[in-house]
Amino acid sequence: MNAPAQFPETVNFHRTELSLILSLYGRMVAAGEWRDYGISGLRDVAIFSVFRRTAEQPIYRIEKRPKMAARQGMYCVIGMDGRILRRGHDLRAVLRVLERKLIRSVD
Repeated sequence: MNAPAQFPETVNFHRTELSLILSLYGRMVAAGEWRDYGISGLRDVAIFSVFRRTAEQPIYRIEKRPKMAARQGMYCVIGMDGRILRRGHDLRAVLRVLERKLIRSVD
């Protein structure tokens, strides 16, 4: 009889993952794009929500779903409208979709 795979009771971001996310968050705050964030550790998913204003719904959600690691990757960035903007196995690569927002042309 095979035992089911054991997952922790709640999914949370590891310190190295939070370091990458908070580094991007700090740069976006400095650029005036983002103002607040929230972190949720749930049973199947950890969510880092980014807000333009505190009272609004999140403009982006960075999610970690360990059960998706063998498929499309456990990390994804989801936009305000619910579309998945990027998904993958490497958090740094997934976050690049948001870093493009920092690049602006200078006139």
